[in-house]
Amino acid sequence: MNQAKQNLRVQQVIALLSVVLLAVKFFAWIITGSVAILTDALESIVNVVAGFFGVYSLYLSAKPKDLEHPYGHGKIEFISAAFEGALISFAGLLVIYKAILSLSQPHAVSKLDLGIYLVAITALINLFAGLYCIRIGKKNNSLALIAGGKHLRSDTYTTVGIILGLLLIYFTGIQWLDSVVAMIFALIILYTGIRIIRSSVAGIMDEADLNLLREMITMLNSKRNPNWIDLHNMRIIKYGPMLHIDCHLTVPWYFNVVEAHQEIENLSEEVKKHYGRSIELFIHSDACVDFSCPICEKMDCPVRKHPFVKKIDWNLENVSANHKHSLNS
Repeated sequence: MNQAKQNLRVQQVIALLSVVLLAVKFFAWIITGSVAILTDALESIVNVVAGFFGVYSLYLSAKPKDLEHPYGHGKIEFISAAFEGALISFAGLLVIYKAILSLSQPHAVSKLDLGIYLVAITALINLFAGLYCIRIGKKNNSLALIAGGKHLRSDTYTTVGIILGLLLIYFTGIQWLDSVVAMIFALIILYTGIRIIRSSVAGIMDEADLNLLREMITMLNSKRNPNWIDLHNMRIIKYGPMLHIDCHLTVPWYFNVVEAHQEIENLSEEVKKHYGRSIELFIHSDACVDFSCPICEKMDCPVRKHPFVKKIDWNLENVSANHKHSLNS
């Protein structure tokens, strides 16, 4: 099963699971009359909506490239994640609103033991489902699955807060404690939602992933060979599960087309070996010039004009710059 199909299959299961858990939470609210459990159930409606929206976005992102979408359909995942982040934020605000209402208009609750058991079961299922989503999402570079997993994990935190409130009510008889705990965890899910929105907007705007860029540069720096005189003008763009990488590789000027292309293939293989095959690389070969000699480690060069002086380690600054490396760069 390829990555896109695996992402879609996982999201389909999550969407169906969210419907079942929603039904369990509403049943728990009906038998207990707890406003805190109702709050948790209302927040779970967001899970259902986001789950099915995620199914559609992953279905669309899995479609192959076409004439109208030469880079594929992967950016729909950023829109899906932004939508889900907005829903999470709204749910956090809704929890706070309901908790304040509960404080001002307290209600008696019943059958708390059964309600706690039911809600605890949903929390465990959500936690494991969320962690699984995040793991598969990171493995397959799927922002939609990562966002969905974080949503399920934050839903678990909310549910845990509500369970704590219910336990305090059960053992102390103090009705307003569940609202206080619910508000604390509502702030946590509100923060999670804002972070997901921020990450999604960064993807839509093609913001550079500096951590990924640094990691890739470090890896290539450790694998470089003497024919790779320098690497510059590198950019990485995410399109759903795909990574698109542009860069310029400087090679000896006397290499013919076949030899230069082989060096490009060698560099591409190192990247794909480390990051998997969901990568498109567009590597332009540049010819070295006179000022390249002092940093060139190719000691068997038949046309060297200047002696070797020192090796220039690749880093974020010189690999991102749009010019060949020299002793002064």
